[in-house]
Amino acid sequence: MRSSYKAKRCVTSLRPTHCEIQNVNLTTKRLILRDFEADDWAEVFAYQSDPRYLRFYEWDQRTPDEVQEFVGTFIAQQHQRPRTKFQLAIVLRQTDELIGNCGIRLEAPEAHQADIGYELSPHHWGNGYATEAARALLKFGFTELSLHRIWSWCIADNIASAHVLQRLGMRLEGRLRQNEYFKGRWWDTLLYGILDFEWHAQRHPSTPPSGP
Repeated sequence: MRSSYKAKRCVTSLRPTHCEIQNVNLTTKRLILRDFEADDWAEVFAYQSDPRYLRFYEWDQRTPDEVQEFVGTFIAQQHQRPRTKFQLAIVLRQTDELIGNCGIRLEAPEAHQADIGYELSPHHWGNGYATEAARALLKFGFTELSLHRIWSWCIADNIASAHVLQRLGMRLEGRLRQNEYFKGRWWDTLLYGILDFEWHAQRHPSTPPSGP
């Protein structure tokens, strides 16, 4: 499963910076979402080498050097001050196995919105782990980062990833036709988003929404 992101201009204001969080460790019923460590690259390489994983990516294959650089980028982001990108390893609580990664990314410290993304080892598809991890990211974004909007996009052909975003209560905001090109063809992408008052209404259905 995959959800990706692109840079997007964020609305800013004069309110104080809300991205002063540095170390992140989120726990759900079955998962731990934690900051990456250098040794994690081998487990990432294992699942990123699976042809099922590669289907909706521009890569045809992955190398150890590429994956070490991939993980190194996330580790470098941990040292940003203030931190605006939180890319986390998805780990099974029972076995401590790394099965994927997910992240929430702000373009600027004062941003009111961010995007989320996730990817999961094909060996663990179909268990609801991507939804569970992404749901924890929404909570982190709306409560800890005080965001107004969280968005994500996926390849339109990636039905499983679109279903994850729908299960989160995110609304389909648009379909961009043939705006991604890889593996010798053009791909449509789907844009999803959710606002803070919509998310709070999901958690407390009896509370009237405070937004427009």
